Amino acid sequence: MAGGEREIALSKEDLREVAAFAAACAEAVLEVFEADRPDDSRPREAIGAAWEFVRGGERGKSLRDTAWAALRATRVARTAAAREAAWAAMYAAGAAYLHPLPEPTQVKHILGAGAHAARVAELVAGDDPGRGAGHVERVARRATPGLVDVLVRFPPAPSGGGRVGELMRLLDGAVRSSAPAG
Repeated sequence: MAGGEREIALSKEDLREVAAFAAACAEAVLEVFEADRPDDSRPREAIGAAWEFVRGGERGKSLRDTAWAALRATRVARTAAAREAAWAAMYAAGAAYLHPLPEPTQVKHILGAGAHAARVAELVAGDDPGRGAGHVERVARRATPGLVDVLVRFPPAPSGGGRVGELMRLLDGAVRSSAPAG
């Protein structure tokens, strides 16, 4: 790698752990998108593809295609909350494509679905930041030791990204704080 950076060791099981976390986060807010666009199954299909990968499926064209389709669904959402729910679904399907690069941006593959889901919680509650913070706390408590182990191999979440970026950094800190001292 350029600059002497080393790749981070990631197994397929590590990727499945990340995808399971992301799919669970996105699934929790899927109903917000479906209430807005009941005729659009793209976010549901993306989450389903993520679960299929978690259960032993391969990373391939279908998984990538459902992620891109969920991204396109963000453009037809009528509400900001529905748009964020579709983003969460896109991140769920994209979680399997976490790259073994020691870059803060890779944390989006791990925590992006959770951060967008927290933003959905805020928006549904009238843009209440307390609801987003509460959602982050609940999601962080559901992080498995395997997910924590993967996350701590990467640098902290990147700066920027508006409110979703703030929620991602909050989630990043909460999940990392549960890591065993070492």
